[in-house]
Amino acid sequence: MPIINNHPTEEHPFSISLLSSDEDTESGTAHRCLVENGHNDVFLDHLILTLQTHHISPDALARRRDLIESLRIANAPIPQSLYPQNPTTQKGNFAEVFLAEYLCSTTDAELPVYRLRYNPNVEQSMKGDDVLLFDMDSDPVRIIVGESKFRGIPDKKAVIDIVDGLVRSNKAGLPISLMFVSDRLFEAGNDEMAKKVQNCAILFVKNQLQIDYVGLLMGNYNAKNSINRHTSSELRNLLMISLGFQSPETIVQQAFARLEGNI
Repeated sequence: MPIINNHPTEEHPFSISLLSSDEDTESGTAHRCLVENGHNDVFLDHLILTLQTHHISPDALARRRDLIESLRIANAPIPQSLYPQNPTTQKGNFAEVFLAEYLCSTTDAELPVYRLRYNPNVEQSMKGDDVLLFDMDSDPVRIIVGESKFRGIPDKKAVIDIVDGLVRSNKAGLPISLMFVSDRLFEAGNDEMAKKVQNCAILFVKNQLQIDYVGLLMGNYNAKNSINRHTSSELRNLLMISLGFQSPETIVQQAFARLEGNI
């Protein structure tokens, strides 16, 4: 059974804005190759909305807009931005959010917690699993662990770092962010889902839990070749995804500039 389904079709923004092909790396690992197709406007419109959703809830955003409007009227200082200004953090967050959204659009798994909303320092990358999705209706129950990297010029080290991170997760057993997700769900009052996430620890001990691993490398058009050449075969249930743009830095810069304009 493949880790993800076919590339989105019809009117989905990823279908409109990204070309997709499937192949195997030189080591035999499955590889979904994604590349821009000239509709970056559609891609950006979609990612800007999802970046906003991942960083702040709609209610919190509305409260912040009201606060900023009041401060402007009073000629008072505006609080720190909701979004990172550090280019490195912006790139990392962008790749992470894309991976989460792409997996949600190509699997039956769901993302129960937007972890970037809980980052105490928006200028730094957050610790823990980049992406953690759950398919509670699967038999067996399935978790997808995702690791993402942005490299304007992709290289061997980036691919090795992605795979090494997922191999460490595999050797550790349960994803390190499992209880983080459960705790956030309990805090939000979603006890039913929180208990299901928590119960994954018991399913793991009983060997009744499937954990799949997905690595994403976002960069220029060479992302595809880097993954094909340098992905190792240590993990059996691993999928690699490459996301290529002629100017990936420009995509990220434009996205965060427009996000600031939405506040």
